[in-house]
Amino acid sequence: MQRTTAAPAQAPRPPEAGGAVVRHGRGGMRQDGSMPDSATARAHDVVLRHIEDSLRSGALKLGDRLPGERALAEQFGISRASVRDAIRALEVMGVVRAATGSGPNSGTIVVSDPSAALGVALRMHVASHHLPVKDVVEARIMMETWSLEHAATAAWTPEQLDDARRLLTAMDDDALPSQIFTLLDAQFHVALSALAGNIVVSTMMESMREAIRGYIDDAVARRGGWDKAVSVLRGHHHGIFDAVEARDGELAARLVREHIEWFYAQSL
Repeated sequence: MQRTTAAPAQAPRPPEAGGAVVRHGRGGMRQDGSMPDSATARAHDVVLRHIEDSLRSGALKLGDRLPGERALAEQFGISRASVRDAIRALEVMGVVRAATGSGPNSGTIVVSDPSAALGVALRMHVASHHLPVKDVVEARIMMETWSLEHAATAAWTPEQLDDARRLLTAMDDDALPSQIFTLLDAQFHVALSALAGNIVVSTMMESMREAIRGYIDDAVARRGGWDKAVSVLRGHHHGIFDAVEARDGELAARLVREHIEWFYAQSL
């Protein structure tokens, strides 16, 4: 990467009372290797832009390992702390996985886990009450009904339905605690929605389910009457599954809408 030409050096200003002159070296660094506060965000961004450009061009692919902190710091003329900030941001985004130690799984590896990143972001905004749970539920209904309608004509195979079938069978276990049931329930709905073949919709579905699952668990524990509710939910699930398997998109969409609206009326 071509570096910009440094501005002509200026004579250092006298230190303020009780302070010391901060001298900067290559890339705007202080002599101790750290970046001035005003430059930290810029240093962080240059690494993110480089990773994005490399992914877009194909220079970086899933499974590739990023250079180490020191190599990236030297490449961009920034501090290792700024590199660590960028790597942490990429981890939160679900773009890389960082692991210490040695071996094939060590270092910073390019991955793809967008639903986890979106789920964390949505969950935080739901917690702040900026995104009402009611609105998240409505958005979920729109996407899930669309998915099941389109799944009726999508080119999926019976084997692709097996994931949802296994989850359906697992949820029929009377001994399941409510929290395990709601986890399997979330996976069941995502598995059915995935049959439409739209990865963006599937990712958003998984993110929204994750964003409000904690609220669902709390509501179930607070309201009680789980044994009666779970019996109704199992019946709903079997009806939805049968409609999807029969490729009846209109029926599947209507049943899933009724199912979601019933559940949230009971629990939230």
